[in-house]
Amino acid sequence: MRVGLGVDAHAFAEPGDGRKLILGGVDIPFDRGLLGHSDADVLAHAVTDALLGAAGLEDIGHYFPDTDERYKDADSIMLLREARLLAGDSWNIANVDAVVICERPKIRDYREAMRENLAKALGVEPSRVSVRGTTSEKLGFTGRGEGIAAQAVCLLESRSSG
Repeated sequence: MRVGLGVDAHAFAEPGDGRKLILGGVDIPFDRGLLGHSDADVLAHAVTDALLGAAGLEDIGHYFPDTDERYKDADSIMLLREARLLAGDSWNIANVDAVVICERPKIRDYREAMRENLAKALGVEPSRVSVRGTTSEKLGFTGRGEGIAAQAVCLLESRSSG
């Protein structure tokens, strides 16, 4: 077995700049999106880094650098699918557990769709993916409403162990 940890954070864009707020591949109605080279999906990025870390690979920026125009405004669920292929066939994903950290928006109504999107990209059933939300009790950049952070862990099991 191997465990990986992924962490990501993005600042909010200015209101009215046209950026959508995408979390776990879900377009969430909100007055601001997140800044980033890709779609800035902090949840998908944290899960991607957790998967890559568990597989003993480099981080998301190594494979999908923000200096590469191919990834400009990229769909982060697509990047997660590609990372799953990079992780190889010698691993089964036992589970992924992820937390979105923000004061607003509340993600409660979108969690199931996020789970389904992440699970599909990972090639597992949704029961193996957990998505939760929390606040930082108005502390730090997430508490001040300046952005969103996410953390994820991924447990891989060797296919040879059954």
